[in-house]
Amino acid sequence: MGQPHREDDEGPVAEAEAVAAEISTPQQPLGRPGKPLNRRSPFFVGMLGAAGVASTYLLGQIVVTAQDMLVLIGLAWFIAIGLEPAVSWLVGLRLPRWAAVTAVFAGVLGLVGGFFAAAIPVIVEQAGAFADDLPEHLRRLQDDNSALGRLNDRFGVEEQLRRLVDGQAAVEGALGAGQAVLGVVGDLLIVVVLTVYFLADLPRIRQGLYRLVPHSRRPRAILIGDEIFAKVGGYVLGNLTISLIAGGLTFVWLLAWGVPYALLLAVTVALLDLVPVVGATLSAVVVSLVAFTVSLPVGLATIGFFVVYQLLEDYLLVPRIIGRAVKVPALVTVVAVLLGGVLLGVIGALVAIPIAAAVLLILREVTFPRLDKA
Repeated sequence: MGQPHREDDEGPVAEAEAVAAEISTPQQPLGRPGKPLNRRSPFFVGMLGAAGVASTYLLGQIVVTAQDMLVLIGLAWFIAIGLEPAVSWLVGLRLPRWAAVTAVFAGVLGLVGGFFAAAIPVIVEQAGAFADDLPEHLRRLQDDNSALGRLNDRFGVEEQLRRLVDGQAAVEGALGAGQAVLGVVGDLLIVVVLTVYFLADLPRIRQGLYRLVPHSRRPRAILIGDEIFAKVGGYVLGNLTISLIAGGLTFVWLLAWGVPYALLLAVTVALLDLVPVVGATLSAVVVSLVAFTVSLPVGLATIGFFVVYQLLEDYLLVPRIIGRAVKVPALVTVVAVLLGGVLLGVIGALVAIPIAAAVLLILREVTFPRLDKA
């Protein structure tokens, strides 16, 4: 009774083996391909659409979840591109790339570390002196006959300062500041490490990006990509140079007029001047308010100094230092900085101008010629 059952099981297997032997050839030992799927069938179209929606949703969730880390990665990439001209120059002197990257980072860290090693004690001392003098400044704010008193009557400066020095608010602010400092230090370490890796492998990364472009269009894509890299690098180095000039001139001005906390204010100006459009104005307001504590003429003179310097920066320094690398119309600059600030905060405002320059280059070289031929 068992043997017929075994023959029934072997029958379909033997038949399948016979069919496989018929369709296999030496050129195609695994058999000829079957008919392609009907891509117009409702089932296939529905599955493809559902997969697209699911992939888009998953990608959006990943971006939202990892947005902070993505911002740090983008900032490290931005800094690496900015340091690339210096590394390329050293490589051109027949220095190995790893040695060039090491030399550039050692130089940058040496300059930054040396500056802060010399400046931090003075800044801490001046910050302590400002905290000690704060009650006296508050008293002068209540004097309607002084310049600070008139500013207080108009803008309510005293109320804002009292909130800062309030006991519970001060403790909460100190705790929040401590957490913020730890977070900034951690983010800074991440950015430094990523920048080193990006800068060391930048030629390989660029080559990989260019290989994503079809071979027929690759030469033009390489030219446009190299131009974008040059614009970003020129903007980063130029912006740093202008910020150092702003901080240095401010320090000399404040020393000449006897304004207190000169180094602290000069560092503040240099840092805020990195932010396009709004940074210079904000730093001018802060420094001018401190200058009014000396006297009304000194405060007015400081306002005049920042007005003159801003004109020199906009019409002399920026065109000569940054203008050759990044040519962005004023309206596009303002709109890009505002949008970048809204989307990514200070970092977005910092990278907005080179991104706008890259977009304008692509529009000018790729999009507009195609539209003109259409």
